[in-house]
Formats: sequence, C-alpha cells, structure tokens
Amino acid sequence: MRLYFLICYFAITAMVTAQNPRINGPVIVNHGGTYEVPSPTIPTDMKSPFQVVFDIKSAPENPETENPYLATVARFLNMHVLAGKAAEQLQPVMVVHGNAAYGLLTNAAYQEKFGVENPNLPLLEALHEQGVPIILCGQTAMHRDIGEGKRYQEVNVALSAMTALIQYQNKGYALITL
Repeated sequence: MRLYFLICYFAITAMVTAQNPRINGPVIVNHGGTYEVPSPTIPTDMKSPFQVVFDIKSAPENPETENPYLATVARFLNMHVLAGKAAEQLQPVMVVHGNAAYGLLTNAAYQEKFGVENPNLPLLEALHEQGVPIILCGQTAMHRDIGEGKRYQEVNVALSAMTALIQYQNKGYALITL
C-alpha cells in the first residue's frame, strides 16, 4: 500500500512540474530557477529598489550538492527580472556564516575538506559578475580556519555576520534569513 502511495505521489509531482516548468535565468543562468506566477494578488512594486541582505548559515548535507541557500540569491534576481522589475533596482548582499561558509572555499580547499569539487563556485562567479557582494563572517572564518588562501577570491570578510547584518539593515536593507 505504501508503495502505491509513493508511486501516486511521484506521478502527481511529475504532472504538476510538467504543467509548471521551472524557468532558468535570465540574470543568473543555470542557477536559481523560478516559476511564473501568472496573477499574483499582491502586486510587485516596480518602482522602489529592493535592497536585501541575505543571512545564509545553512548548507546541504551532501557536499556534492550546490547550496540551495546560496542559490536563493540567484532566484531572487531571476524571478524579479522575469516579473518585469529592472535589474538595476535589485541590490542583494550575501552574508555567509556557519556551515554555509564551506561553500565559499576554493576548489582545492573544498576537495581537501570533502573529497569533491566545490559545486558552488560557478554560482559564486555568476553572482560576482552581477555585482552581488559576498561577505563572510570573520568569526566563522577564524573558527573554521577559512583563511584568505582557502576561500573564493571575491569574498569580503566582516568582523562578524552580526556586524554586517546590522550595518546593512542600518542602511535600509531588508533582512531575509535562510
């Protein structure tokens, strides 16, 4: 009986996914896929800038998997541009700490730690190309021995995640915790 329910669940999920395909891009291609929402009842503000600081602390258990919390920043950019908001009005910042910090490692450091290539590097490069600041908590960096030579070259370091989050919120950035 349980097998029957599992088969039904996956069949229904496949049908829903086929009817509502995930859309890639247009800002960060191959990362941060989104869905079209044809008639949202809460309209998206197309005039005001969206300044947001993402507080990213978690990572997937499987080190071979791209961190979906890092990919949320790509999804933020993609979905809003697809909805018609100008890319210039989107101003995301990433503040990374905790287990998520390992996703900021160079390929060599990631391989040393996990035995596999860092799946997050293409995403980080794409976000950097879009001008998204990537900030690492200095306390996490020190605690987890993630020195300058071990991290992706475009990472900036703050005294702490708390410090960076406070400073960006003081500048009017909305906080999204992941």
